[in-house]
Amino acid sequence: MVSGQGLDISFEQTGSSYGDILREFKQTLEDAGMDTPDLDARLLVQGLLEISHEELLLNYDRLLAKTEEASLRKALARRLKHEPVSRIVGMRGFWKSDFKITSQTLDPRPDSETLIEAALHWVPKEGNEKPRVLDMGTGSGCLLLSLLLEWPQAVGIGIDINPGAVRAAIANERLLGLRKRVAFQAMDWADYKPKGRCDVLISNPPYIAEHERDSLAPEVLDYDPPEALFAGDDGLDAYRALARLAPRWLKSGGLAFYEIGHTQAAAVKELLAAHGQTVLETRQDLAGRDRVIVARLAK
Repeated sequence: MVSGQGLDISFEQTGSSYGDILREFKQTLEDAGMDTPDLDARLLVQGLLEISHEELLLNYDRLLAKTEEASLRKALARRLKHEPVSRIVGMRGFWKSDFKITSQTLDPRPDSETLIEAALHWVPKEGNEKPRVLDMGTGSGCLLLSLLLEWPQAVGIGIDINPGAVRAAIANERLLGLRKRVAFQAMDWADYKPKGRCDVLISNPPYIAEHERDSLAPEVLDYDPPEALFAGDDGLDAYRALARLAPRWLKSGGLAFYEIGHTQAAAVKELLAAHGQTVLETRQDLAGRDRVIVARLAK
């Protein structure tokens, strides 16, 4: 392409094809000791070039533009510093949708899909009622929005203390076409005063103890927002607040779904029981570890 200043280098090709860069990135990541070099390389290329896996395969021999290769190499440098691929490309697949994530939101993990599975098991999908779902510590909104897509009659409210997280959740509600069925607000849980009580409460709160910082992978410690990770000396501060405040938010007989750390089930059950919540199930994740507690507020 020719411009008034000569050749427009934004479309000038390099000598590297999609396949070349993919193979190079895989080898570089493997040499650096990354756990999933093949997957990381592919997702970086797909994410930065905004193409599907099928499009990548169809264009394997296509040459990259100089600007494309420069962007990809910057992305590789970030990954080599242990920044998660999802943060580099700004999107994370969760449940059945893709969600925008930012530095202000937790990077959703597959383990959190256990909460979706539990909610779908315990709450009827069909019916004329419009259940109200409250999500405390909503982050990117991935839990709440995923459930609203599964429950066409439901409406939801997501609360997060971080205004940046709320902005990301609002962006996701728009991406998924759910603006008329959900609202997000930035505030402390203790300040939330509902106009009407909810039928379902969900929460993936911070639950890591302060003394566990050094045990975290750099992908977590260096890139997830600390307020979404740490909850006091024993990791239970958020559950103490949820147990105390849930009776203000939930209807009598309402259901609550709490993600937990895999060693916390007994302690969280005790906190919930002290505030009128009966545990119905402790659900395990794919690795067989305790991950979600299902509770019902006393009638």
